[in-house]
Amino acid sequence: MGKHTIHIGILGVGTVGTGVARILTEQKDLLRTRTSTAFQLKTLVDIDWQRERHLDLTGIKTSTLAGEILDDPEIDIVIETMGGDEPACSFIKQALLNGKHVVTANKALIATRGRELFKLAKENHVDLMFEASVGGGIPIIKGLREGLVANNILSIYSIINGTSNYILTRMHQDQLSFGEALAQAQEKGFAEADPTLDIGGGDAAHKLTILASIASSTLVDFKDVYVEGITDLTQLDVNFARQFGCVVKLLAIYRNTEEGLDLRVHPTLVPQNHLLAAVSNELNAIFVNGDFVGSTMFYGPGAGERPTGSAIVSDLVDLSRDLLLKEGQRFCNRAIDITRTARMIPIQKVSNRFYLRLFTMDKPGILSQISGVLGRFNISISSVLQLESHGADGSIPLVILTHKAGEEDMSRAIAEISSFPFIRDKVFRMRLF
Repeated sequence: MGKHTIHIGILGVGTVGTGVARILTEQKDLLRTRTSTAFQLKTLVDIDWQRERHLDLTGIKTSTLAGEILDDPEIDIVIETMGGDEPACSFIKQALLNGKHVVTANKALIATRGRELFKLAKENHVDLMFEASVGGGIPIIKGLREGLVANNILSIYSIINGTSNYILTRMHQDQLSFGEALAQAQEKGFAEADPTLDIGGGDAAHKLTILASIASSTLVDFKDVYVEGITDLTQLDVNFARQFGCVVKLLAIYRNTEEGLDLRVHPTLVPQNHLLAAVSNELNAIFVNGDFVGSTMFYGPGAGERPTGSAIVSDLVDLSRDLLLKEGQRFCNRAIDITRTARMIPIQKVSNRFYLRLFTMDKPGILSQISGVLGRFNISISSVLQLESHGADGSIPLVILTHKAGEEDMSRAIAEISSFPFIRDKVFRMRLF
């Protein structure tokens, strides 16, 4: 194979964009040796060129104008690492319309506007690649799309938000409160000043939408993913989980059943002997079960300049092969069929085992009243734990583990239990792995 040169422009030179630029400049010879292609970084666009990035930009054009990339006929591939909705979405659309391949790490855009973007890419015979949108440096998109292509993906259980995982790890290992663990995550740069998208589960839901679309070969609507965050979790719950031989993880779950897709993000009690229980701090892991391969796990750093930059460059290498094909043979990303819409199972129709934490008055007969309500809704109790310590109002914490029960039945039971006068504070529920 001869040598070929591909010209690249990067929109947004923050943490991730800097990582990509660093790889393309520092690993230039390695990439040429492995791919027989010269990846020429031609133009960088960002609104702030005062910040020091510690990059050698010799021979690379820098600008604040997106048109320097979007309208340059020599640039083959546009890398979008700006993040957010606009102007990132408009820039991606313009690049696709101009016949340029696009690589992005923008999980929110892929999850919420994927249909229009993939359609536009196909109409213009170019590709939109997004390996870096899930799992940072973990090659999970490529793993599902290529490595596991022979499998029906039966289930995915994943830890794909490093911020939440760091907080939960510190709560388990250091006995920190949720607020203390969040503050530590922010201090170390693992959490944003406004961490709502991470601790509320939205970030994991964006990523789950992408994984589910590839795993099912259909287009999943982000709005169909059930989402709960970790904001109601307390140190008391962490301690109870430990007594049950579990750790709490924010899991993003995909299950492909005969009834449809079960997609949800929520805190989950995971047995301590499961591989996912050992995934600590800001690391990510995706546990995949295929009908032929069985169980596999992808593990590694879920964010950061170098891991995410590495994932973007893997897409560049894929596209370099695509660019060598004759016109009309392009568009290699066939993992998601945008003409098909996934059939979903609403959360109310799903069954789980449950953890219930209640604060009740310390009086005889209370447990029998609670168990009576659960029984009327066909919910069987597996274990009960009650502490002797009392709250300021004389209440005590009571934790119940159930056998598998329907979500709708559990919601109705909780509503009825919450109406009892001896219940203090709201009933908190988690699911079991």
